[in-house]
Amino acid sequence: MIQGIVIAMTTVTKYTQGARFLCSDEACPLSKGFQYIRVHVPGATESATIRNDFVCNLCSSSLQEDRKFRVLGDKQIVEIITAKALHAFQGYSNNQPFRFQSLTIFLRDELVNKMNIGDEYKIIGIPTCVKTLQTSVCIEANSITFCNPKVPSGISDNFRCLLSLTSSSCWKFTAILANIFASHIIPPGTYNFLKLCLLMSLVQTRDCNKELEDCLDILIITSDTLLVDRNNYGTGAVSIQAGSALLAKGGICFIGDLASYKKDKLEQLQSVMESRSITVYIPGKKFGDDVDQQTTFPIQCSFWSFVDMDSSSRKNIQKTNTLIGQMDCSLIPANLVEAFGLLINCNESSPCHSFLPTVQHTLKKAIDPEGLLYLASKQFTTEDFEKLLAFAKNLNVEFSLEAERMIHGYYLASRRIRTDSICGSKLSASALKYLVSLSEAHARLNLRTKVLKEDVVIAALLFETSLTLKYGTTVFCVAPNAVFPFELYNEEYLEQRDIYLTHCQQQLLQFIATYGPGTAIFTNDE
Repeated sequence: MIQGIVIAMTTVTKYTQGARFLCSDEACPLSKGFQYIRVHVPGATESATIRNDFVCNLCSSSLQEDRKFRVLGDKQIVEIITAKALHAFQGYSNNQPFRFQSLTIFLRDELVNKMNIGDEYKIIGIPTCVKTLQTSVCIEANSITFCNPKVPSGISDNFRCLLSLTSSSCWKFTAILANIFASHIIPPGTYNFLKLCLLMSLVQTRDCNKELEDCLDILIITSDTLLVDRNNYGTGAVSIQAGSALLAKGGICFIGDLASYKKDKLEQLQSVMESRSITVYIPGKKFGDDVDQQTTFPIQCSFWSFVDMDSSSRKNIQKTNTLIGQMDCSLIPANLVEAFGLLINCNESSPCHSFLPTVQHTLKKAIDPEGLLYLASKQFTTEDFEKLLAFAKNLNVEFSLEAERMIHGYYLASRRIRTDSICGSKLSASALKYLVSLSEAHARLNLRTKVLKEDVVIAALLFETSLTLKYGTTVFCVAPNAVFPFELYNEEYLEQRDIYLTHCQQQLLQFIATYGPGTAIFTNDE
């Protein structure tokens, strides 16, 4: 018995399940009838069923196969690797040398097409070839069982207490989550806008076929020129290969700087994000078949990427923006930008965001890499966040009537003000899907099963910020820091943020009433 994650698989091919052989000497009684029947058994090589060196037990003449009676079955070969091998990409290390080896699994007949790339399975089978020094371990599978991912039950006491303390507000809990998230990587309070979006993307990425279109992809436009190395060796660079989207099933696929990819790769990425699947074409002539084949795999992950606007090779080709608030995204195709649910301008170099905390953090980490520099890191550990996110992403949420009406009202009003006679509407049909996904994500992050109008407010502010970066500002003018207008030092600042967001909610309702005719928004009394 072994257990592992599928990293590769073949198309389904045929193998000889059973065959009849006859003695080549016509005078022999065994040249007729069904005296020599060979049947494939689990664990045996296929040459044990079909060969040309079998001889008759009666006269020692060679046996010949009667091909009219050959019985064919289906065969598929799958390659798996232990889940521990993926820890190398997650930053785990015990400074001990290790070596991982993939295993080849033969699936036959009723077991073919029962495994998916990226899923983890337990296989019971018979070893057919073991050559560990040559990295060749083959197993004939008798049974396979899907291994459900381990979902921690509930959330930690610290988060449960925090949820109770912030129960009077629909916005405070997620604000604090974003503020303290990833405190072992960056100081608390920095990049809160980005961290909130990442958390929402995480809880909205679910390992479920029904939710493929609800993934929340994020594209970050950054011009962060601050580079503070821990030492001469740095942290190293990891090259992400093409198989990462499938291996990131139920998680996040980080694909780096989009501007570093060539046009054909960007077009392929756009196709994958729009269809949520990837198709592999198999030319028949190249692989000994008369017919070309294609295999399609579903993509069940969210994509995170960024565009480095400060790259020296690209500074001189940027266009001059003509609209207020618009970012130059000409470095990548417009359709690809549209395929991402959120476009974020991540620039913390403004007077409100000093570089000093990040510099201090980096240098302190160089002295004490394993140290916990902040109280938040001790109170809310990585394990606490893992449990929280695992619990939140599996919540089934539904929309309240007023939240549903508010989403449609904002969508219709936004389409109306961003439509012209030449280009038509700048909002694609997928815009409504993104708004729904953002609202659901914020509700899940609040550990609620119902989407409220307060969730839609956050979704609308995030989405409008993204639209402003793409097309410039409009009458529904949203500040770049609308979601986090104040630094969250204490309870007083959280209260100020709630007041500010309540004001934004009133502006949103007024915007819908003015520019979204035919969309009724209920008052509290109604």
